[in-house]
Amino acid sequence: MSRSTTAPSLSLPESAPAAARAAFGLLRQLRIGTLDLQLPDGTQMRFGSGAEHEPRGAMRLRNWKVCAASLRSGDIGFAECFIAEDWSSPDLVELLKVFIANREAVESAIYGSWWGSLLYRVKHLLNRNSRRGSRKNIHAHYDLGNPFYKLWLDETMSYSAAWFEGDLSRDLPQAQWAKVRRALDECRVQPGQRVLEIGCGWGGLAEYAARHCDARVTGVTLSTEQLAFARERLRAQGLDDKADLRLQDYRDLADGPYDAVASIEMFEAVGRQYWPGFFAKLHQLLKPGGRACIQSITIRDDLFDRYVDSTDFIQQYIFPGGLLPSPSAFRDQAEAAGLRIVNELRFGEDYAETLRRWRVRFLAQEAAVRQLRFDGRFMRIWEFYLAYCEAAFATGNTDVMQFTLERK
Repeated sequence: MSRSTTAPSLSLPESAPAAARAAFGLLRQLRIGTLDLQLPDGTQMRFGSGAEHEPRGAMRLRNWKVCAASLRSGDIGFAECFIAEDWSSPDLVELLKVFIANREAVESAIYGSWWGSLLYRVKHLLNRNSRRGSRKNIHAHYDLGNPFYKLWLDETMSYSAAWFEGDLSRDLPQAQWAKVRRALDECRVQPGQRVLEIGCGWGGLAEYAARHCDARVTGVTLSTEQLAFARERLRAQGLDDKADLRLQDYRDLADGPYDAVASIEMFEAVGRQYWPGFFAKLHQLLKPGGRACIQSITIRDDLFDRYVDSTDFIQQYIFPGGLLPSPSAFRDQAEAAGLRIVNELRFGEDYAETLRRWRVRFLAQEAAVRQLRFDGRFMRIWEFYLAYCEAAFATGNTDVMQFTLERK
């Protein structure tokens, strides 16, 4: 959307529906950043501070549907209208930064009405991470197919935050290995030790632990696609004799004790109801004095209570059954299970950069994605997902942390 050369309008057309008038009442409360808005009839409007150093988003409405949808269903309705092409933006991340920065002003449009979001909340509650539910939820996202993920992930096939160690210009694979290396270093893994990975993904950490730490790795996952890839990865490099990768729920593990446990961004799929059991299982599987390094996305402590009582776009469209812990909630659960937190690392800015690179690569591969029989609607869902997450990490609404735990 090109910026208007004329002064933006200060009022809505008389033909605008009541929902638009309510939504625009909220937009007039924007105090941080700038929103340039083009209405369906071409009218230009501007909201916000206009400050140069603050985020500046632009949005073009093709119709008025997004107004009622956002007031009714919050960010889910907002996203669904993007997916349906009811609105567009030349820079989705900047637009989302404006709304996140003004969360309090547009809170009703972020969370939606109680009745309007009720169906989504019920749907989320039904995606419980029981043993059967976890398999279904993991399949919905991770079994889209290895060819799909290979199109836009880097060569390490790591689908989690890279750690750039203070230099965001670094090579992405190098930063992905740095994240893995740090997790294993925090666990103090030594040659010949037994290492458990909960949520082994495509096998990157298992490969590193077997090759560079000379450890014996047990990895569990609920994704059939990831498991097949990871097993072949280790076999092709002659490391399969050091790795036992299984299609198994972590709750069914009973072959401890392990010297160390690592888990990279699997905790978000555990579910709040099952957090006590997860940490109890960690305590059970670790030898006395053993360490675990758990990498998890977190949500700000002050946003946690509202977050757990609602549902959002990510839970509805990307990770069914998912729930982020706040840092305090994570610490409390770990301590209650007899695990002492001995170190923490926050690197949310690194995740924003990781997501930016993924989004660029994903959009550049649109033709190849479509050849895998994914349609335009799928592309828009994933574009919104990657931009939504990037904006959340860039603004600090979410973070990513490595928690180092020690069994007491």
